[in-house]
Amino acid sequence: MTVPKDIPEKWFTVVLPLQRKKRLDGGKPKERRTEEERRVRANDREYNERFQYASNCIVTSKYNIITFLPVNLFEQFQEVANTYFLFLLILQLIPQISSLSWFTTIVPLALVLSITAVKDATDDYFRHKSDNQVNNRQSQVLIRGSLQKEKWMNVRVGDIIKLENNQFVAADLLLLSSSEPHGLCYIETAELDGESNMKVRQSVSVTSELGGPNNLASFNGEVVCEPPNNKLDRFCGTLYWREKKYALTNQNMLLRGCVLRNTEACYGLVIFAGPDTKLMQNSGRTKFKRTSIDRLMNTLVLWIFGFLVCMGVILAVGNAVWEREVGSLFQSYLPWDPPVDNFLFSAFLSFWSYVIILNTVVPISLYVSVEVIRLGHSYFINWDQQMFCSQCNTAAEARTTTLNEELGQVEYIFSDKTGTLTQNIMIFNKCSINGQTYGEVTDQLGTQPKRMDFSPFNPLADPDFCFYDDKLLESVKVGDSQTQEFFRLLSLCHTVMSEEKSEGELVYKAQSPDEGALVTAARNFGFVFRSRTPGTITTTEIGRTVTYSLLAILDFNNIRKRMSVIVRNPEGRIRLYCKGADTVLLERLHPCNQELMSITSDHLNEYASDGLRTLALAYRDLSEGEWEAWSENHRYADKASDYREDRLAAAYEEIEQDMMLLGATAIEDKLQEGVPETIAVLSLANIKIWVLTGDKQETAVNIGYSCKMLTDEMTEVFIISGHTVQSVRQELRKARETMIELSRTRDGGKEEGMERWGEACFMGNGFREGQEGDSTAAGGEGEGEEERGGGGRKQVRCTPPPSSSPNFMDISGDFALVINGHSLAHALEADMETEFVLTACACKAVICCRVTPLQKAQVVELIKKHKKAVTLAIGDGANDISMIKSAHIGVGISGQEGIQAVLASDYSFSQFRFLQRLLLVHGRWSYLRMCRFLCYFFYKNFAFTMVHFWFGFFCGFSAQTVYDQYFITLYNIVYTSLPVLAMGIFDQDVPEQRSLEYPKLYEPGQLNLLFNKREFFICIAQGIYTSVVLFFVPYAVLSDATQSTGVPLANYQTFAVTTATALVIVVSVQIALDTGFWTVINHVFVWGSLGSYFTIMFALHSQTLFRIFPNQFNFVVLRAHYCSRSCG
Repeated sequence: MTVPKDIPEKWFTVVLPLQRKKRLDGGKPKERRTEEERRVRANDREYNERFQYASNCIVTSKYNIITFLPVNLFEQFQEVANTYFLFLLILQLIPQISSLSWFTTIVPLALVLSITAVKDATDDYFRHKSDNQVNNRQSQVLIRGSLQKEKWMNVRVGDIIKLENNQFVAADLLLLSSSEPHGLCYIETAELDGESNMKVRQSVSVTSELGGPNNLASFNGEVVCEPPNNKLDRFCGTLYWREKKYALTNQNMLLRGCVLRNTEACYGLVIFAGPDTKLMQNSGRTKFKRTSIDRLMNTLVLWIFGFLVCMGVILAVGNAVWEREVGSLFQSYLPWDPPVDNFLFSAFLSFWSYVIILNTVVPISLYVSVEVIRLGHSYFINWDQQMFCSQCNTAAEARTTTLNEELGQVEYIFSDKTGTLTQNIMIFNKCSINGQTYGEVTDQLGTQPKRMDFSPFNPLADPDFCFYDDKLLESVKVGDSQTQEFFRLLSLCHTVMSEEKSEGELVYKAQSPDEGALVTAARNFGFVFRSRTPGTITTTEIGRTVTYSLLAILDFNNIRKRMSVIVRNPEGRIRLYCKGADTVLLERLHPCNQELMSITSDHLNEYASDGLRTLALAYRDLSEGEWEAWSENHRYADKASDYREDRLAAAYEEIEQDMMLLGATAIEDKLQEGVPETIAVLSLANIKIWVLTGDKQETAVNIGYSCKMLTDEMTEVFIISGHTVQSVRQELRKARETMIELSRTRDGGKEEGMERWGEACFMGNGFREGQEGDSTAAGGEGEGEEERGGGGRKQVRCTPPPSSSPNFMDISGDFALVINGHSLAHALEADMETEFVLTACACKAVICCRVTPLQKAQVVELIKKHKKAVTLAIGDGANDISMIKSAHIGVGISGQEGIQAVLASDYSFSQFRFLQRLLLVHGRWSYLRMCRFLCYFFYKNFAFTMVHFWFGFFCGFSAQTVYDQYFITLYNIVYTSLPVLAMGIFDQDVPEQRSLEYPKLYEPGQLNLLFNKREFFICIAQGIYTSVVLFFVPYAVLSDATQSTGVPLANYQTFAVTTATALVIVVSVQIALDTGFWTVINHVFVWGSLGSYFTIMFALHSQTLFRIFPNQFNFVVLRAHYCSRSCG
């Protein structure tokens, strides 16, 4: 076997080189290297092992019994807070500086570490269980000429595996042969992309002839392909065998996670195994998202630590002064402890002592409490029965616990249209054939038109198909050639799979609802798609069975926006059929189609204005010579080892020219239930909604009106459709100038107090106070060009403005912006993005049409970059994943396009209308609860800690604590932890119905009013004030008080217990006052915590504990001594 030396060193730029992972088969770890290409030789383990490819063993767990404790502790101490408290613990072990026992820190630290460790261990146990279950599945591997059973974990790259019907695919395989004719097999990819429709895969013709294990045992072909990557729909490689090479594509691959269906058996060569499979490559961690409160809290904790250091410095300086001026007088009977030999060193030790004592301003329980509260909020979302869809049997799911409070701060929603706002259930509604439109049914009497019955004409018709215009069926019956060619195209140009369960009972399995609707329409009008093989398509045309030779399929993708097939009919005529977006198909027509194209374009615009999804259809006849010449070029491009996709695209472009127009289709995709109401309510909550869709402008605009994003009451709807950077810039500036002029007219010409346009604070259009804008907004005073669209509604198409425009104006009024994909491409350029953001963000609604998945993500990133606002992206398809991952919050709709969007999301549910409840109820409550929790938490800890600071001025700055060490230990984990948790989990300001009835209640979260730096300082000030009262009032009362006998009324213990008791009572009453919604749990936690304090306090001061542990409970000694003196 010879392998040519012209194999490219690097493959497509879209393929991400894989950083090789260590082997997981228990062998010796190998060095990491970057894999640039993969070479696999069949039935040759010795050759393949030289490349150190990963085995098929899957390890998703993180720990084992030996590594759990050290690795988990190491991970936990990566957290700054844990490291900080470990540092404090070490300080407390130094006798010279510690005024507290080590357990005051180690108890809460150990509690936090233990809770986290138990959670991590539980999660990892289930990972181990899942790994073992998968790795121990059985597969049949061809070894030394015979099939042997092997566990999945023992399968190696280069092995040949036999798969049987309904079995999972063990690794990424190159399909070699199948029990089905022509090397075909059928798979279900639900675990990969969530789509339950069957897909077809085909082996290379040269290997499909090998059949069973006897011939495959001698197969020694070598595959050279791209390195492991996460592209589910892409594979490029070459098979070298018997001095020849054969191109390999994704159609030849069976990916791990797929299930073999309707195929008795097949054989495949393992190309990627274990962690290199595309399934595992796609299971990597998504980008970690943090909330704005998290970021603020991190900043505040740093400030608090700085405040702690400042207090330590102040008290250390006080210690130095006191030791020098006063402490020296006591040296004879109260000497310094070694190694202290001067007042400066005493001050240094005092500083660290006070750092230990005052560390409770940042308690470790804060972080644990935050996570517990977020977990509770997530369960509330999961348990919400009003977000459960009984039709789909799908509940809402919080797939993360870190973003709940940010749901209450959303300002921008970026939504897909199809499947998100609409049902993604397609219905063939209208069509245009040879300039004649069908589907417009009018009844002069106003009665409901009668649904057509296709069964007398066509026994294979789908009984669920609805159509009302009988003129179209009559056109088919009379033999109109253009009408019949129209439906012939629909029955041939697709990738639908057909399954005939019984005679005449056809079930179509389409990869998209659009295709299914079109093929079903052709079926009912007499052109029934029956079956397909790799080389043929069989149809029934008005009762006559016809088999076409399938010569080529020109695939659809988001760049081409069209698909074509080339077929040969039984008479030998070769014809190309093409369907696709009118924007790309109409420009590829023969010049003789001008008149028909004009009529069809008008029909397309009418359909789009009705909110229908449109496609144009065309064909081209090919001579035998044209076909042979193009086929040779296509074959060369298909076998190219470099730039294969670019070469194929060029070949497709070459043949898809000079086509003849047949007509157009219009498919209805109805709005989901409750979408208009949801959008209206969200708009009242000052949430700006942007729709990013791949549909035509007219379709998107009409849907915008249907779902109340756009309304007739809006001041203006601006259309941006420029084809150059300059024209787009002028249209954006003209739109801004028009907004300013209309706002000036609306406000009665008021110009006093006008601020710079880009620095204005707009409540209704998305601008915050202090944000910079474009101070050079040029524009003119020319009138905008009006056009009619979306049901006759007035829209403004911006024309290039004159040179000058006012620069300063408050914009008021409801505006909307619609921008096309080609214009958006220019608007997203670096020197244009500011212009676009300034104009778009001044609008209440924005619709971006004909956008690509990449542009969706770019729009989201643009708003994140220029606006200090929380963004949410919602979609249902794989083309929405980049947008969902880019936004602060990603929401997936579990709809008709699989679950890829759900898998990439932070939250998921089945209906767009549930977004209203997610934000206005759960989001608002989560934000409210977290803000109240943080305010109270910082308050209670400053009230607790600052008492030590004031006491320092009365104890010679000796780092003596006010409270006993048990109170210090239990304050944050027993006495005050549960009430604040109850408030953080259950609190409400208004019932959920009021949150939905009054959307304006949502605005405080958007403006971040409930917890910010100002609110933080107010809480701190309240805590400091409370500490002053708690310290100085008892001190003033007890310091000079005496009994009638002249004995002092109180001592240190009395003062400490009095202060501690007052503190617990005050903070308990404070949380009772702060709680807005009382439950049984709140009552139990608040009053139970208060009761637990008195119970524990009496127990700790009992004589029994003193007799058992005299050194640990010395307060009891003081109490006993004091009592004996009093009695004497």
